[in-house]
Amino acid sequence: MTTTDIEALLEARGALLRGHFQLASGRHADTYIEKFRILQWPDVTSKLCELVADRFRGETNLVAGPTTGGVILAYETARHLGLRSIIAERKEDGEGREFKRGFEVGPGDRVLIVDDILTTGGSVRDVIAAVRERGAEVAGIGMLVDRTGGRVDFGVPFFACLTVDIASWRPEECALCEQGVELVVT
Repeated sequence: MTTTDIEALLEARGALLRGHFQLASGRHADTYIEKFRILQWPDVTSKLCELVADRFRGETNLVAGPTTGGVILAYETARHLGLRSIIAERKEDGEGREFKRGFEVGPGDRVLIVDDILTTGGSVRDVIAAVRERGAEVAGIGMLVDRTGGRVDFGVPFFACLTVDIASWRPEECALCEQGVELVVT
């Protein structure tokens, strides 16, 4: 699938939206990607996870994802690879992530970390730390969408099914506000 194919697919399924949006950060943007509108479609999720799996085939023996969206993506990517998947949950103190529920990961494991939308990389960095705390190696990072335009570097092989550079503005600098375009709070 090409970038154009992926963008068209996400737009057709209502996951790639154009307009005037207030992001969780309070900033405004003219493009928004709603991850749960991707994850609600098993055929779309499967196609994108297959792209991630194909990129890392033979380089990993375990797939991990952070809660919430990463649960589905780790499972589906692992299914394409014929591997096991695990999830990294928030620590009780809210600082970082950990593997609970008896999930085993340790020395000798090469872990592929998958997640949905890359904005700052915080969730992925938390999973990297959890993997390394267990003595395992990070084989790579697979994302459905990198909305940073490739500006985040994790220091390991990285693949995104779609890379876009979504500009955002402080509300007082937003041309869409000046034009009176209706604001949608995400």
